Amino acid sequence: MTRRPATPARLRLRRARALARRALRAEARVYTSIARAIARRPSIEVGGAGFTYHRPVRTVLWVFIALSALEIPIIDLIARNWPPVRIALLVLGVWGVTWMVGLLCAMLMRPHTVGPSGIRVRGGLEIDVPIPWGPIAFIAIDPRVDQPKTPRVTHDASDGSAEYAERVQYETNILIELEAPLAIRLPGSAPAHGGAPSVTSVRLWADDPRALLAAARPFLLAHA
Repeated sequence: MTRRPATPARLRLRRARALARRALRAEARVYTSIARAIARRPSIEVGGAGFTYHRPVRTVLWVFIALSALEIPIIDLIARNWPPVRIALLVLGVWGVTWMVGLLCAMLMRPHTVGPSGIRVRGGLEIDVPIPWGPIAFIAIDPRVDQPKTPRVTHDASDGSAEYAERVQYETNILIELEAPLAIRLPGSAPAHGGAPSVTSVRLWADDPRALLAAARPFLLAHA
C-alpha cells in the first residue's frame, strides 16, 4: 500500500494538530506545576538533586504576575456595565495570572537535575532533555552570552559538531562536552525550533553552577 503524498493542506493540518497538542501539554503542565509547588514536590529523581535556573528572570516574572493581578479589578470596574464583556475579560484575566504563576512554578518544580540516570536539562513548561552519563566527556563552568534569536541548536560545518544551548536571558554558564553525538528531543518543528537533532555539546544556565558540578563529579568518576 503506497502512502499518499503530503499536500500543502495536509501539512498545514498536521502542523495545526501538533501545535494544538503542544499547547494542551503546556496548559496541563501549568496546573501540575502549581500542584507540585503546593505539595512541595519538585520533579527530581530518587537519589538526585535539583538546580534552579530562574534567577535572571525571577524579577520580571513577579512584575508580570503583579501587573496581571492588578488588571483584574481595573477591568472589572471598567466593564461593570457590560456583563458579558466583563465576565469574558475576568475569565481571561484570571487565566493569564494562573498561567504566569504556573510558569514560575514550572521553573521551580522542574529544575535541572543531576542523578543516577544522568543530567536532565530543563526549561520552563516544555524543555526536558535527558543526558545519560555514558556519552559525557566532561562538564565545565563556561559563561557565554549569545546574540538574541540564536537558535537552540547550532552547527559547525568545519568539524561537523552541533551544540544545543538552553539559555536564560541569552546566557549559559555550563558546558557539557559529549564523546559522541547524542540524539535529543526538543518541542516544536524541525529544523528551526525543535525536532530530534544529534548534538556533540550542550550548554545550559544554572543559578549555582559550582553546586551542579560538585553534584555531577561523583557520577562522572563512577562512569569514567
